[in-house]
Amino acid sequence: MFADELGAVLARRGQAVIRASVDGFHHPAAIRHRRGRGSPEGYFRDSYDYETLVRVLLDPLLPGGSGRIVRRIHDVHREAPDVLPAERADAGAVLVFDGIFLHRPELVAYWDRTVYLEVPFAVSIPRGAQRGYGDPDPAAPSNRRYVEGQRLYLRRCAPRDRASFVIDNTELSRPRVVRLRPRPPGAARPVAAVPPAATP
Repeated sequence: MFADELGAVLARRGQAVIRASVDGFHHPAAIRHRRGRGSPEGYFRDSYDYETLVRVLLDPLLPGGSGRIVRRIHDVHREAPDVLPAERADAGAVLVFDGIFLHRPELVAYWDRTVYLEVPFAVSIPRGAQRGYGDPDPAAPSNRRYVEGQRLYLRRCAPRDRASFVIDNTELSRPRVVRLRPRPPGAARPVAAVPPAATP
């Protein structure tokens, strides 16, 4: 939702925007759950097809890339391939990309600027349940995969430290900038990420 709102603001300012989400690059269930349906390690390591994400969306947007992109390859709700047709990115377009685990080592170099949304599990898990995703209790056994998988990510990838912006998004109507990291001199890439995440 934050990324949609950000993309809309940029578009109103005349910026060409490409919206996509890591949720369009889920692995099939057989891969996602190969370590066990409740495995936090599996959630962290096996949820997404990063190799395809890089090949069909991120690399084409780099300087010298083809500019021909695919925004989605899998529908996790139907558990079926859902490959959008390839399209040519507009010149000067900005990719606003959302999802979890986006500060992983294999992805972090692709992002120009990143926003880390800081929300405690006591808020994020019930919020997800209100949208139809699971049990509202963060301590529920059914949430162990997701909560502990997120904690693995926080420990191993330190997204809060790597993010360009840290925003407290506990209150949806009142997001608050917690930290802003200055942009390194001369830094410029054609893509930007907006990775929402919950923190303990």
